[in-house]
Amino acid sequence: MHHAVVERWSRGSSLLHRRDPRAKVAVLLVFLVVLASAHHSLPAISGGLLLLLILGLRFARVPVMRAIAGAAVVLPFTLVFAAALWLSGDLQRGLALVMKAYLSALAVLVVIATTPIPLFVRGLETTGAPRFLLMIAQFLYRYLFVISEEAQHMAKAAASRGATVRGLLGRRARFHAAAGGLAVLFARSYSRAEGIHKAMLARGFSGRLPTLGALRFRAADAGFLVLTSVLLVLLRAIAESVTL
Repeated sequence: MHHAVVERWSRGSSLLHRRDPRAKVAVLLVFLVVLASAHHSLPAISGGLLLLLILGLRFARVPVMRAIAGAAVVLPFTLVFAAALWLSGDLQRGLALVMKAYLSALAVLVVIATTPIPLFVRGLETTGAPRFLLMIAQFLYRYLFVISEEAQHMAKAAASRGATVRGLLGRRARFHAAAGGLAVLFARSYSRAEGIHKAMLARGFSGRLPTLGALRFRAADAGFLVLTSVLLVLLRAIAESVTL
């Protein structure tokens, strides 16, 4: 998934986009608690939660298939632990780990895809989350764009000069080329970061990124929080009763 795609999705104008980020974070926590506490009824609950997430994506006019594919980024890491559980004779637990990790990633993606990062961070800050950690997360998110942009420029420059991986004979040559490319990428990214930091200081940066407007928790946000939370709890109760 391109680094600017989710940022573009978050600039939508649906009713889900207009909900207060604190309400969406609270609903996300309820979602994660319902998912994490599911055991015997996990298949039924997972199906219902996946359906709700797909409906949320459609309602927010976010491409469903691209979001589903984007959430799969957690699978390579999760499958390693699932394979270890499978080899130890606990296949059911491994499958549960994969399902919970994927649905959690998709739920987080739904929230991020409908909330601009500055507003999302601001909402977390007002709920009492550590400001220092939020600042690090926001800068990390922003500087990933810088690193990605520099890497794309380097790849285009190398391709325009006829450089290819196959053109490097031997693993040692490929290793040296990759190591040199990473060193150059780090140096260029560090230089860009210094320039960005100086520009921010020149514009009066004081350790906090300002937002254009204050957050307002309206009645519609409270209704969204209550109704969605009740729906998630009812889904859990129905799945448990069907399983029993």
